[in-house]
Amino acid sequence: MTSVDYAQFDKMSPFEIKDGLIKFAKASSAKSAHALLNAGRGNPNWIATAPREAYFLFGQFALTEARRTMDDPQAGLAGMPQQSGAAGRLAAWLAKQADAPGADFLRRAVDFSVKTLGFDADAFVYELADSIIGDNYPVPDRMLVHAEKVVHRYLMWAMCADRPPAGEFKLYAVEGGTAAMCYIFKSLMANRILKKGDTIALGTPIFTPYIEVAELEDRAFKAVHVRAVQENGFQYPEEELKKLEDPAVKAFFVCNPGNPTSMAMDADTRKKLVGLIKTKRPDLILLTDDVYGTFVPGFRSLMAELPHNTIGVYSYSKYFGCTGWRLGVIALHEKHILDDMIARLPEAELKALDKRYGSITLTPRELKMIDRIVADSRDVALNHTAGLSLPQQVMMTLFSLSELMDTQKVYQKACIAICTRRTHALLEGLPLNVQPNEDFARYYGTIDFEFWLRKYVGEDMVSWLKKNVHPLDLVYKLAEDHAVVLLNGGGFDAPNWSVRVSFANLSDEAYEDIGRAVRAVARGYVETYRAQGGKVGDIKLGR
Repeated sequence: MTSVDYAQFDKMSPFEIKDGLIKFAKASSAKSAHALLNAGRGNPNWIATAPREAYFLFGQFALTEARRTMDDPQAGLAGMPQQSGAAGRLAAWLAKQADAPGADFLRRAVDFSVKTLGFDADAFVYELADSIIGDNYPVPDRMLVHAEKVVHRYLMWAMCADRPPAGEFKLYAVEGGTAAMCYIFKSLMANRILKKGDTIALGTPIFTPYIEVAELEDRAFKAVHVRAVQENGFQYPEEELKKLEDPAVKAFFVCNPGNPTSMAMDADTRKKLVGLIKTKRPDLILLTDDVYGTFVPGFRSLMAELPHNTIGVYSYSKYFGCTGWRLGVIALHEKHILDDMIARLPEAELKALDKRYGSITLTPRELKMIDRIVADSRDVALNHTAGLSLPQQVMMTLFSLSELMDTQKVYQKACIAICTRRTHALLEGLPLNVQPNEDFARYYGTIDFEFWLRKYVGEDMVSWLKKNVHPLDLVYKLAEDHAVVLLNGGGFDAPNWSVRVSFANLSDEAYEDIGRAVRAVARGYVETYRAQGGKVGDIKLGR
């Protein structure tokens, strides 16, 4: 094992440490029979094909629409699509493309949108055609009219288990979940809802950048960690939720299902949180990143349970295999406490906000928070050019329609089956007996060495581990000795002696090998402990 000064990496993000691990793993792979297995990435190795087929086929139709109004083949120049009769022209064009991949999808999508969502066929087809060409700025800048309705309907399934709260959510289409978070924090501070040095709560373990975002000097938030522990099935215990009763805590930020745990809040935890908000903290802002929700059948987001308090963030990246498309959405209920909070600001602060937004509206005090987020995302002055690019909004619309039309949830079952097979393969390699859990998304897994060594060996072994082994030694041993790259759990505020494995990005058979590698590292610690006089009973860390 190469000597590594782990202390220098203690403050680094696991996503930065990963680059060094990959170098070790490559070297290990080159001099051994081990294949390099990088399970540190969250990017899925599958894609949704049907909406993509429809997208690329529809682009060809849109070009024929553009050439109807102006066509100069020699110059390579055309005009712009027109609305009148667009649906009829699409139907006729598709009849000539009957066998083309995506043709049937497009026919069904238009029919579904007219019959189920009540769209005017010409207006919908025109919006898609003009947008996929990308010849205009986004209008409305927050989100296209038909796209918003389609995505709203999709979210009511994906986030609310088809049991949405009363009223509607207003959506802002953005460049993925990460952009959503940046825009939200910027606007919360611009509107004096959060101020530098305020106290917020983070539901941990959590995606590392969210910890780091709170610590940046322009925010310098004081973070209270509300901890979900493995002993409680990675749910928030009641004593941890009680931390939210402190009125100094302005907002509670969660990933649900969790990253790195992949555990969704169960019904009991949601019930406790709902009770706490309604009885003790009706002013608490909730911010939830629910990107993995579609991997849990019947998932219920906080935006479904507490719509008036929750800022919902959803990304299409993982479920549809489209991280490169950068597709995300911010959702705020039409009746939201953020609007009430702004209305109650001191007059001096309201006048400052009047000046901030006065260039885009004559009535700045009536500007909803969702529209403030849009304006702030472009520093207000560039509000007229805000919005997600129109071709991206078309792709988002088609992804949403593909799921809405899939009444048997064939695609969802297939995605869940992939992650389930890989989880089982890892457990076979370890081996560990883990009971099924309906709230486990299986997109990631958190393997806590401390927890399992305490269970199989004893507390003395855990004390020895903490005294003699740096937490980062786990991931470095895996990389150098086994060519396996996992992320260190401590960087997510998960247990220090834990690792995160992604079930999304490697072949099924790779995960049993990863399980064996993790088992070998654990067995090495146990044998060292035994050699130093530690007592070890009959444990199952090898076969």
